[in-house]
Amino acid sequence: QVQLVESGGGLVQAGGSLRLSCAASGRIFGNYAMGWFRRAPGKERDFVARITWTGSSTYYAASVKGRFTIAKDNAKNTVYLQMNSLKPEDTAVYYCAAGPITVTEWNCNSWGQGTQVTVSS
Repeated sequence: QVQLVESGGGLVQAGGSLRLSCAASGRIFGNYAMGWFRRAPGKERDFVARITWTGSSTYYAASVKGRFTIAKDNAKNTVYLQMNSLKPEDTAVYYCAAGPITVTEWNCNSWGQGTQVTVSS
């Protein structure tokens, strides 16, 4: 398994920006994807974005597309989530995830501890 440590959360005003980082340790295989989920208070955990470890194919939730950008640095084993034009509804605990991905599913078998993002109106 891969160990994941998130950083970069915080408090920001609506319209502002934050960048989350997820540093991975352990072996990341070529068929892996890494990405982000979030859980808002009282809600289910939702998918946010992912990127494949080779090829850099990206996929976003409709709610963040055009505002969030996921990127990676293979040399640093780190994935980033640049969040722009933040809205109060983006307030959540953000979790980094990693695992093998196929055409039909992404098996997230490693999770970070989460980092809080709070957007004030």
